[in-house]
Amino acid sequence: MTKDATSDQALIRAIAELLNEQNLAEIEIEREDLRVRVTRSYAASGVQQVMVPAAAPAPAALQPTAPQGSAAAAAAAVQSAADDLAANPGTLTSPMVGTAYLSPEPGKPAFVAVGSRVSEGQTILIIEAMKTMNQIPAHKSGVIARILIEDAAPVEYGQPLAVIE
Repeated sequence: MTKDATSDQALIRAIAELLNEQNLAEIEIEREDLRVRVTRSYAASGVQQVMVPAAAPAPAALQPTAPQGSAAAAAAAVQSAADDLAANPGTLTSPMVGTAYLSPEPGKPAFVAVGSRVSEGQTILIIEAMKTMNQIPAHKSGVIARILIEDAAPVEYGQPLAVIE
């Protein structure tokens, strides 16, 4: 975030509201030295928004203002949930940018499901990057508590994929 975190948060709220109003899956704003990307994935439990601002300072004169409201509460909740996942040692994160697949091929059963017992090194999912299928192994043994992505969803480096307890 830039030096003016309040303006950055207002920009993110405004972009998230636009995303919802226009029913978009993803929106990216880039200008001068600021880049903000907001994506939405549809998980089984409902809508999940992931906000990823790139850390780059932007001139204060270019920052729009956004109304306060439920979008602010939603943004705070999403940030809080992301912080909780990042601190959880059971969170499996993406080692690369690509497209995540939960099964070895279309029509086949998923590698794992919530409640599945996994061993360290067992394949949890596949990430396709540059036309190469990369198996993503469990980083520890345990039980799959949450799967945080949908099949064929784009993922970013460091994005939480699943929680193993």
